Amino acid sequence: MATPATTLPPSLVLCIPPSYAPIASLSPPARPVPVFNNRTARRFPCRVALSTDLSSSSEIEEEEQRAAAKIGKRVRVTAPLRVYHVQKAPDLDLNGLEGVIKQYVGVWKGRRISANLPFKVEFQIAVPEQPRPVKVVSHLKEEEFEYL
Repeated sequence: MATPATTLPPSLVLCIPPSYAPIASLSPPARPVPVFNNRTARRFPCRVALSTDLSSSSEIEEEEQRAAAKIGKRVRVTAPLRVYHVQKAPDLDLNGLEGVIKQYVGVWKGRRISANLPFKVEFQIAVPEQPRPVKVVSHLKEEEFEYL
């Protein structure tokens, strides 16, 4: 038979180790200290978190809808930005480059996260040694680009 602890994902189960009395104290204890054998020392009381709110609120849904409308739009970088993570084009200046918004990462799994660069933008860079353009992905703020 399934218990509540087995039907919920493990991330919602909170296990608390037992607390132990101090080994040496200066005064005698007010009550006798329980002696744990090996079996009881390894047991942990587990409580299940049943009051989790996994539903997204209306403002998060609105933010997701606004961001979904921006995905796929072409943008041009207006801020002077340099990226160093592209091996085939080191010290790449993104100012003036055009790209496509691929993803909005400000909301993850229905929850708002603190992404300081929430827009994932993909650029196609022509490199002289390569026959095809190189795809470059960079995270940007909305103030750093303009929509075309």
